[in-house]
Amino acid sequence: MMFVYLVSDFFWGKKEKTAWKCFGFLKQLGIHPDWQFVDVYGMEPELLSMVPRPVCAVLLLFPITEKYETFRTEEEERIKAKGQDVKSSVYFMKQTINNACGTIGLIHAIANNRDKMNFETNSSLKKFLEDSLSMTPEERAKYLETYEAIRVTHESSAHEGQTEAPSIDEKVDLHFIALVNVGGHLYELDGRKPFPINHGETSDDSFLEDAIEVCKKFMERDPEELRFNAIALSAA
Repeated sequence: MMFVYLVSDFFWGKKEKTAWKCFGFLKQLGIHPDWQFVDVYGMEPELLSMVPRPVCAVLLLFPITEKYETFRTEEEERIKAKGQDVKSSVYFMKQTINNACGTIGLIHAIANNRDKMNFETNSSLKKFLEDSLSMTPEERAKYLETYEAIRVTHESSAHEGQTEAPSIDEKVDLHFIALVNVGGHLYELDGRKPFPINHGETSDDSFLEDAIEVCKKFMERDPEELRFNAIALSAA
């Protein structure tokens, strides 16, 4: 099955070209281009082999449907009842800004791989991560609301796009999540959820394939939907 390539994603209320827009956004936030976002064109082994390795994060864009919302509620209730292991080193934040799922997904991807990133001295994202490291997920969300450097940087990057931006309050039905490897476990990080989701063990070598298996589950829950897109944060 192929991913449908969407030329839109949501970064603080903007619709832009996915991998290219992520790259430009990170560059302006002060991250050296040692890592790059690349498109994942499908789930078949031959298509995954086209993705440069290693991969340290995957961002998935998917539609929020009635089926998904039902699953999300059931998943939350199940985890609250049974519990799960989440390492304290996982960086997770809530989403309180409308249509900012792309920005938050990108922060999740970088924050949980900050030891691999080469930040410029005056990087606004580096400062945001350092300032918020000891905060709760809710406090990080509030801090982002007032952190003008990331908002201004994004606005500047978004103006380079070719599509009209929806209002920050406009209701949209597409959403971004991040998939990361922290301590040998694959975590789904979604600011709409109350906590990270532990999807089990993974490794640096198998992470992309393991993350795509999680993506497949999203697609299988909505087999009539075609609006899925994935990009990988890969070594340049």
